[in-house]
Amino acid sequence: MDSFGSFGLYHNYVDVWKIMTTMHVNKECVLTIFTPAYNRAHTIGRTYRSLCRQTSKDFEWLIIDDGSTDNTRQLVEGWILEGVISIRYIYQKNQGMHGAHNTAYKNINTELNTCIDSDDWMPDDAVEKIVSFWKKYGSKRVAGIVGLDATIEGNIIGSVFPSELKETTLSGFYKQGGRGDKKLVYRTDIIQQYPEYPRFKDERYFSLGYKYLLIDQDYRLLTINEVLVVVDYQMDGSSYGMYRQYWNNPLGFMFLRKEHMKYYIGWSERFRSCIHYVSHCLRARRLKELFLNPCPFLTLLSILPGVVLYLVTKYKVTHSQVMSFSK
Repeated sequence: MDSFGSFGLYHNYVDVWKIMTTMHVNKECVLTIFTPAYNRAHTIGRTYRSLCRQTSKDFEWLIIDDGSTDNTRQLVEGWILEGVISIRYIYQKNQGMHGAHNTAYKNINTELNTCIDSDDWMPDDAVEKIVSFWKKYGSKRVAGIVGLDATIEGNIIGSVFPSELKETTLSGFYKQGGRGDKKLVYRTDIIQQYPEYPRFKDERYFSLGYKYLLIDQDYRLLTINEVLVVVDYQMDGSSYGMYRQYWNNPLGFMFLRKEHMKYYIGWSERFRSCIHYVSHCLRARRLKELFLNPCPFLTLLSILPGVVLYLVTKYKVTHSQVMSFSK
């Protein structure tokens, strides 16, 4: 394991203990659906059953078991023997969600890919909609497709895409007032040409939005106002407890905020990033790096609010409060 850089960043490695696959892999399929899983034996069955119900079998299911200690592996072995859908299974030492994404991207060979979490599932016609939409409108000019998420009650999460909005970047959608999680379907050749998610010693979380932000600088996404996934947020999942994520992963967030300063255009967005950067520096005890970023003057103005955010984060974590968010 090689360390380098002031952050203690180290190269991704995969300690793969076991790789299993169906006997008949669909080598000609268009889409890979990949699922990072960590001790989700109690929920991943819903994901599997939804994939078995798909009206189109033009996909492969890639499961990245991120060090589970439950019976996830035994479940997958049984599903592979059933032979209903094409499955590949990779087991690795725990690296966090972003580490599982890194492993997935290195093992995908289809034209398109999308992530379905191990506590979520797809509507029965989701694969058919993705593949048919891409075959009709897809091109090398765009990075992929962005669709809708829905709750288990059937409500759209956040806002739909305006009817006149045929293409957008993810960051551009939110900047124009868009809300809520969205389902991303990327071209595999695009996702593989950008840097892997960085990993930091003793940290298990890094924002998946980093890679999407980089892609936004060069490509747009086709919009589709169709529900592609049904989400069931878990209280122990990464969507919850962001204050705790800030507290436990300061080096990763320092790196991310510097990238935000680099690519965000608006003054208010950069100022917010600087405030968070100051807070993360305090948590990581990296005060010498306080002004080693693209916005040193703005960082100077952010010291006081950054200290306040650090104290608020410390208080929230100490009192085990969970950050609320809007679905």
